Amino acid sequence: MKELLFPPGATSHDWVLDALLAAGMAALTVPPYAMSGPGSGGDTAQFVAALLMVLPLVLRRHSPLLMLLGVTVAGLVQLVVSDTPMASLAAIPVVAYSVARWIPGRESRLVLVIGAISAVLGPLRWVVDDPAHVSVRDMLLIGLAWFVCLGLVITPYAIGRRARESTEFDLDRLAAAEDSYQRLLAEREQQNRLAESRARSQIARELHDIVAHSLSVMIVQAEGARAVVARKPEVAAEALSTIAETGREALSEMRRIVGVLRDPAPASEGQVDFAPAPTLEDIPELVARTSDRARLEVRGQPPRASAALALTAYRVVQEALTNFLKHAGPDAIARVTVTYGKDDIVIDVLDNGVGASGEAPAAAGHGLRGMNERVSSMGGRLLTRSRPSGGFQVTAVLPNGN
Repeated sequence: MKELLFPPGATSHDWVLDALLAAGMAALTVPPYAMSGPGSGGDTAQFVAALLMVLPLVLRRHSPLLMLLGVTVAGLVQLVVSDTPMASLAAIPVVAYSVARWIPGRESRLVLVIGAISAVLGPLRWVVDDPAHVSVRDMLLIGLAWFVCLGLVITPYAIGRRARESTEFDLDRLAAAEDSYQRLLAEREQQNRLAESRARSQIARELHDIVAHSLSVMIVQAEGARAVVARKPEVAAEALSTIAETGREALSEMRRIVGVLRDPAPASEGQVDFAPAPTLEDIPELVARTSDRARLEVRGQPPRASAALALTAYRVVQEALTNFLKHAGPDAIARVTVTYGKDDIVIDVLDNGVGASGEAPAAAGHGLRGMNERVSSMGGRLLTRSRPSGGFQVTAVLPNGN
């Protein structure tokens, strides 16, 4: 109820404008009644009635309903003190517009009801001198006056409602735009979180592949060196060289991956040279370095492949050999077959180790899951299973769009 009587939004600037409007209306309509005679009682009453009609305009935006009440009371006073239309009635269209513009819903129609009643009472008071003798001419004049008076209420009322609806439409449009903008920000934030999550997963896969494979190779080589150090020192020395080379390569790859997480160093500090990502041509060296129990067979020539596809193929071989070293057993042999076809690259890694009967289920952790994610991201297929004849099988089919 308080918001209905005192709608929010009227500022001090609005108060000043409405006060100037009321003062201007009073200057135009009230002086004739102050100067019309030597100060008779009737003239004084009309002067007061005229002031009562225009002064409520000060409340035009602060409280339209109180303004309507004040103008209604002033209209009733004018019916009593004047038998002719007064100039201050010019405030009525302003009242009708203001109520329609600032009062919401059905409450604004109150001005139409009061205007319709006043449009009847006013002409009756102005036209009919003797209520017992009303002529046809009087009826015609009353009808015409009623039409004009009602028009002075309905027309500004319609304009005020149209202005209010236009403002509400603009506010709704701004609210919709703001809501759309907030949804866009939320979507972008979600996309950023997803991108960060994908980046973390990719880095985790890279680090897992590098660390797991390199440590497995180093452990196997170290165990072999320990076994032959007394009988064949030259073989042990070769194994130690392989361990050192594997460690340096692992460190180089880890520096390459970690480097993308850091801000570029200033030119004055120099730049760190990172090794390029592995390619298809690096697979033979990978197999040879991993273990002397791994055999490689290459069918066809390495095609032109994207860096992402080449890295995926390299990591599949690397992870499969890592699992072989960790789970197949010390006497197992792995056979790696890489087939370069016209439209795809097929990688088969077969071993004759313990397979699922031993520790192979442990391989179904982050390694195989990361391998499957890599292959799926390239639109390929991955098969990992224990072989019926013993051992484990990893087969990846990678489509080559190039």
